[in-house]
Amino acid sequence: MLKDMLARRAVPAGGAPAAQDMGDAPVRRGAKPEGEGEGKAVVRPRRRRSYGVISPLTRHILTVNLLALALLLSGLLYLERYQDWLVQRQLDVLTTEASIFAGALGESAMEPSTDEFNEPSGTLSWTMASQVVRRLGDTTDRRFRLYDTKGKLQADSRVLSLAKGTRVQIEELPPLPDGNQLTQLGIDLYNAIVRALPTRDHLPVYPEGRATDGTHFPDVQKALNGESSTHVWRVAGDAGKQDMVLTVAVPIQRYKQVLGAVLISRSGSEIDTEVREFRVNILKVFGGVIVLTVLMSIYLASTIVRPIRRLAAAADDVRYGHGRQAVLPDFSGRHDEIGDLSQSLRAMTSALWDRMDAIERFAADVAHEIKNPLTSMRSAVETVQLVKDETRLRKLLGIIADDVGRLDRLISDISNASRLDAELSRAEANSVDLRRMLTMFKDIHDNTLGARDEDEDDDTPPPPTVAVDLPPANRNLVVPGIEGRLTQVFQNLISNALSFSPPGGKVVLAAKVVGDRVEITCTDDGPGIPAGKTEAIFDRFYTERPAGEKFGTHSGLGLSISKQIVEAHNGRIFAANRTDSTGKVLGAVFTVQLPRG
Repeated sequence: MLKDMLARRAVPAGGAPAAQDMGDAPVRRGAKPEGEGEGKAVVRPRRRRSYGVISPLTRHILTVNLLALALLLSGLLYLERYQDWLVQRQLDVLTTEASIFAGALGESAMEPSTDEFNEPSGTLSWTMASQVVRRLGDTTDRRFRLYDTKGKLQADSRVLSLAKGTRVQIEELPPLPDGNQLTQLGIDLYNAIVRALPTRDHLPVYPEGRATDGTHFPDVQKALNGESSTHVWRVAGDAGKQDMVLTVAVPIQRYKQVLGAVLISRSGSEIDTEVREFRVNILKVFGGVIVLTVLMSIYLASTIVRPIRRLAAAADDVRYGHGRQAVLPDFSGRHDEIGDLSQSLRAMTSALWDRMDAIERFAADVAHEIKNPLTSMRSAVETVQLVKDETRLRKLLGIIADDVGRLDRLISDISNASRLDAELSRAEANSVDLRRMLTMFKDIHDNTLGARDEDEDDDTPPPPTVAVDLPPANRNLVVPGIEGRLTQVFQNLISNALSFSPPGGKVVLAAKVVGDRVEITCTDDGPGIPAGKTEAIFDRFYTERPAGEKFGTHSGLGLSISKQIVEAHNGRIFAANRTDSTGKVLGAVFTVQLPRG
């Protein structure tokens, strides 16, 4: 009979689909599944690993910070656009100097003559031009070369002509090394790195050995055609270093007549030195930045690593230690994630101790409840051996059978209650329509318990009825949860209400939306709840049954399990009495509040 399944404040905890822990419900310790751990090795306490001076987290922080700096530094040290700007600036300066020099030669180094029409004309005096070139070569680091209109070299500032046709080649000496060995070591290291970078392979090779023939210089060819031209070359330097050579060719003209070409060349070592000094300055700044970054990273890591180490060590003490002397450090004053972690771990540890205390109390309550029927059975068994009267003997055997049934129900309910936490933690929540669920309970009652048999006497008191009071259909009564467990909750409440309602009484299921929650009430016309017991009725093994009901029919776990299920759904359940204007108790009302979906 369904009536035997639906009972009041001590309903047996029936099986239902597993449920999932919801919202901010207390931390629950899941029951170990059957067979789990069988044949598996026992996890032994292990010593915490020693990471030395620098922990892995510190290394990660340093790596990330230094990698970002390294990428920025590599971008700044590239300086390709800065070097191109320096090259273009030098070419502009050389072009200006070449134009001035060519104009001066066209005006001053001329030999007067007349053309075929007897008009005044002139030719370039290469002797005078050579003297000017030699003077310029002594005062500047540029190299000046003059070419005639056929591209033949006529003067070179790096070649000194002596008597009897002797020519002396002048080579520019490299700069003297710095006396500081450390500085020179840095320069050598820098040059080695620059040589390893293929930054000048795209430049043409400087044709130094063929400088006497201007046809090998495209700049000279353009200058002899009346156009100024610039060029950047590469030349092999010392120890495999690739140096730059900048050349500018400008035509020597008089009255638009091209008399020759001047070629000015200059080494790019000054540009390389300027770029190197700029890079060195960047490295100096970044050196200070790196030192500061390392110190800040170590400080940041220490503010994270040390608290985590302390929390981990304390957690190990809690896990592997004996007793409750281990205390997790409190970092809640940090107001950051470490503080949140500390608070969470402390709350979890406190919930763990509370759960262990609850398990201990539960075991003591179970032992007490089981001893009662066992004591009764023991007394009856001992008495059976002495009784000879058949009537008394059958009565004693009936007591033993009732105690066995009571033990069976008690053990089943205890087993269901002990598995509830694990089931709630594993199950997944779905949308539950409370409107459909409450209507279903009414239909079940009307079609089974509430229907009168055809041969039933008209004088027999009618059974209690069940009614529902629901809001309009457009109001949403859907909540997230586990339908099987929520069904168990309302089944317990309806069963209790029916068992306490008088014949012809009425049990009303009502639901309404209150803010972000759905509130469900179950009212009856019974005697109500004893004074001061509105909280105690939700305790384990508490029973307060109607007068005349057979003792031991219920285990007293129904409402306790219902409260556990509701709280796992982040809801509330409480009870009160219904009274009239005079204070007379009209019945009990149980209220369940669940968050809306």
